[in-house]
Amino acid sequence: MKIAQVCPRYPPYIGGVETHVNEISKRLASRGFEVDVLTTDPLGNLPKEENLGGVTVKRFKSWAPSESYYVSWQLKKYLSRNSVKYDVVHAHSYHALPALYAAQAKSRNRLVFTSHYHGKGHTFFRNLLHVPWMFVARKAFKRADKVICVSNYERNLVISKFRINGEKIALIPNGLNLKEFNSLKRQKKNCKVILYVGRLEKYKGVDNIIRCLPKLDNNFLLEIVGKGPHKEGLIRLVNSLKVQDRVRFYQNLPRSELLQKYANADLFILLSAYEAFGISIAEALAAGTPCIVANTSALSEWIDGENCFGIDYPIIVENLVKVIHQVMGKTAISMRFSDWEDVVNKLERIYNETMEEQTINDVQP
Repeated sequence: MKIAQVCPRYPPYIGGVETHVNEISKRLASRGFEVDVLTTDPLGNLPKEENLGGVTVKRFKSWAPSESYYVSWQLKKYLSRNSVKYDVVHAHSYHALPALYAAQAKSRNRLVFTSHYHGKGHTFFRNLLHVPWMFVARKAFKRADKVICVSNYERNLVISKFRINGEKIALIPNGLNLKEFNSLKRQKKNCKVILYVGRLEKYKGVDNIIRCLPKLDNNFLLEIVGKGPHKEGLIRLVNSLKVQDRVRFYQNLPRSELLQKYANADLFILLSAYEAFGISIAEALAAGTPCIVANTSALSEWIDGENCFGIDYPIIVENLVKVIHQVMGKTAISMRFSDWEDVVNKLERIYNETMEEQTINDVQP
């Protein structure tokens, strides 16, 4: 079976969608599927085509203002001419144009759509555009033979916003490579570490974590792993609060170093206004690190009062400081996660089912 994974970006770019597509693509390839990743490269610094772990990655030029939209006429043209060559085109991310290109180009191929939908734009301006965008981008939901959601929150949102029949939707949460976490051991340190891992966007709420530092003892250290358009704003905030010696920024860490960051942290915090899943939360918990999350969107599904703790929006810094003190010193235990192999097992069944449906339609008079 020949499969195209269509996504805005792919590693070495980082992010939840990037991680998701990478993990499923390399596993599908190892099972004998012929997998092409069709993606964009806004900076134009990466090879136009290369083989990574048995996956053929084709990158197309794109225009991505503020790292969004990913407008690519080259990708659109390629899909319009070549979709018919694939058995399944699996498009990802409602919030960028490549998935819409895949829907517009659908021919005899089957179309699977993982929306990673969380309902809003990432900035005030992009949120304004979100309403007219819904009328255009709904085509991806309508033309898809199967829609995949990664959380109950996302599934309910898709049903209510786009009037999609629930039988058309499969719920497949993101997975983890559980073997990565088996040998992790927390290293001794002489400070208390709060960790954030993810894109540096305004809506992620990292500002609120930084604002806590002046109200915490001096032995509290904040480590921020990631990059994005809000990084300079965060640096200005750090400087204005005079906590430069208590905040450390990292990006492009090797996987082994990132995993050790999770294990060494005393606490992980993610205060996004909206998320469709939250892979970084799963990774932190798998490493035994307790979490604090905003009681919003799919993040609410992680809150159990034992391993993961919630705080309501709007975030009040004084309340966040209290929760930090309450959670500090705890260890996350007794958590169950899906492995990426489980995710790919479910995807493989969906691909086969959609192909069988196509065969039935072909033989009907």
